[in-house]
Amino acid sequence: MSELQGQIRAWWDADAGHYDRSSDHGLTDPVQTAAWTAALRSLLPAAPARVLDVGTGTGAMSLLAADLGHDVTALDLSEAMLDGARRKATERGLPVRFVHGPAEEPPPGPFDVVIERHVAWTLPDPTSAFAAWRRVASGGRLVLFEGSWAGEGPFVAVADALARGLERAWRIPEHHHGEYPPEVVRALPLSGTSSPRPFLEAVEGAGWRDVRLYRLGDIEWAVERAARWPLGRLRRRPRYAIVADDRSSESQTPVT
Repeated sequence: MSELQGQIRAWWDADAGHYDRSSDHGLTDPVQTAAWTAALRSLLPAAPARVLDVGTGTGAMSLLAADLGHDVTALDLSEAMLDGARRKATERGLPVRFVHGPAEEPPPGPFDVVIERHVAWTLPDPTSAFAAWRRVASGGRLVLFEGSWAGEGPFVAVADALARGLERAWRIPEHHHGEYPPEVVRALPLSGTSSPRPFLEAVEGAGWRDVRLYRLGDIEWAVERAARWPLGRLRRRPRYAIVADDRSSESQTPVT
């Protein structure tokens, strides 16, 4: 493991006890849960598919996919995050397999689909990671759930400043234990994105084909309504799913 990966792992280990403070992270809000379930049902292959959830965190996507009848393997760099995911899976009686390791070194599979949610921005070399995922999902599908995390438009900075002021006034706790180290952020090419374009370029650079983009409007709305007004509106970010397929082998039957 590189020094940078070690720094990233340490940050998420420290964040594990804070992560589910946000209903968007832990999916403790039933409206958000229903919106994410609809997205998975629409974009994943028919169940039962072999699903690899990269960067599962505390397990939200893995558990929803398992609920839908999929055979799920959950991978995460943080053992502390995986502890929370394992506990949830046990409580719900869901047979998810958990693997501790970096996103760039996925278990061998084979998998029918690789998914991730809000993980790609943490990758030092996203194109290489996406290529590694393609190797363990030959003939399969990639589904990235991402967003323009830096916001879009000229008034983002103003809206964020207003939101921070309201959060301080209302004593709303932070969703994370602290800020990402600046030297780490500088090493992450997809951090601070204001467009889906860099994600699309990385996916295509990794050899995935038939790349398409879907706006996740229902999820944006569900996240917005879960927050105290007007924080949800001020913090709203464009979210989208990037879906692609591996066409590298004519002998493989494409996932439908």
